[in-house]
Parts: sequence; C-alpha cells; structure tokens
Amino acid sequence: MKSRFLMALPIAAVLTLSIGQQSFAATPFADINQVAEKNIIIELQEKGYVHGVDEQRYMPEALMTAAQGFQLIVNALKLEADPVKSEQPIQNVDPDEWYADVLQIAAQNGIEMPADFDPNRSWTREDFIYHLMLSMEHKYPFPMIKIAPVEFADSDELTLQYQGAVQRAIVRGIVKLDEDRMLHPKDELSRADAAELIYQAIAYLDAHPGPAVEPTQP
Repeated sequence: MKSRFLMALPIAAVLTLSIGQQSFAATPFADINQVAEKNIIIELQEKGYVHGVDEQRYMPEALMTAAQGFQLIVNALKLEADPVKSEQPIQNVDPDEWYADVLQIAAQNGIEMPADFDPNRSWTREDFIYHLMLSMEHKYPFPMIKIAPVEFADSDELTLQYQGAVQRAIVRGIVKLDEDRMLHPKDELSRADAAELIYQAIAYLDAHPGPAVEPTQP
C-alpha cells in the first residue's frame, strides 16, 4: 500500500485542470515514471481528461480537494449546465471562485452539496467514488440490476450514505478491491488515485454505451 502521507495541492496550482483548458503535448510528465498509474495518466492526458499542474509535472501524490474532484468528474463525464435550471447559491462557495461554475454544473447533474461543503477539503476515496457514481448515473440511465452486496475487509469504515453507490461501483467493476480485499474508503485521494478511478469509469461507459440524459433545451 502506498504511503498516504500526501501533500495538499494549492488550488491556484491546479487551474490547468479546468474545463476547456488546452491539453499539454503528450510528453510523459517528469514526475510519473515511478507511479503505477503512469500509463493511465498519460492516456487520460492525451484525451484531454486530466492535465498537469504545469508542462512538466502532474504531481501524482498530491491530494485532491473537493473542488478539484468535481472538476475532474465534470470534465471526464462531459457534464453540462442545464439551461432550464436556475443557479442556486452553494453554501460556503464564493461565486467568483474558479470552481463556482463547476460546482453549479455538478449540482445541476444530480449532486447535492452538503450544508457544510468545503471546496478546499481533501477528498477521501469514498467521497470521490460516491460523487462519481451519482454523476454517472444521473447522465447515463443504467439498467436496474439486483446487487448482492460485496463483502470486503474494511466495509465497516464506509460512510452509511455512501454504501449503495460504492457497492454499485464495485459490482460494475469501476472500483477494485486490493489484494487483501480492502477498499481503503477513508484514505485521502491522490491525483494518481483519482486518475485510475476516472479511467475505470470511462472504460465502463465505453463498454456499456447507452443514451445520455442531455440538458433540457429552453
């Protein structure tokens, strides 16, 4: 298990993750050669889903904040604002911040922001998995399936609210348990971890194409 003593990445340093940012050339980042997710990061970067903090660094071990996590989900799933839905103020979010529009898009795509939402808080694996699954299921009407709960060693650590979404992610193969059948739900999410989860989500959607729910036109 890799070290979880990770540094938080300043928000100003990850503006290159934003939607519509120009992708850097497909040259491998200088700091990903030793990480297991190297090829995944390169492939996602080539497709424009993830970006580095600059032309040479991806900073795979840096922690991902809630704002950055939503930005990655919105970007990778190509979520869009719904022109029919009016914007609602999100508590604790300055409308002038760089991530305000991203959070509005997330909210309009089925994500409810908690009253104590903190865009600068580091996300855990279960945070990211939960919001990723809800975003996927809002845009893509997956057929209903009967789920036999998957048993794993640290299931007792899961936040109760997240259990259904996490189980669906495991059953659909989007989330993998480790060799000890552990999920590590409370581990803080690194940029490398997030890239792997996004990669698996996209692979699932590619293997199970279906009509997406498009924003309603005015």
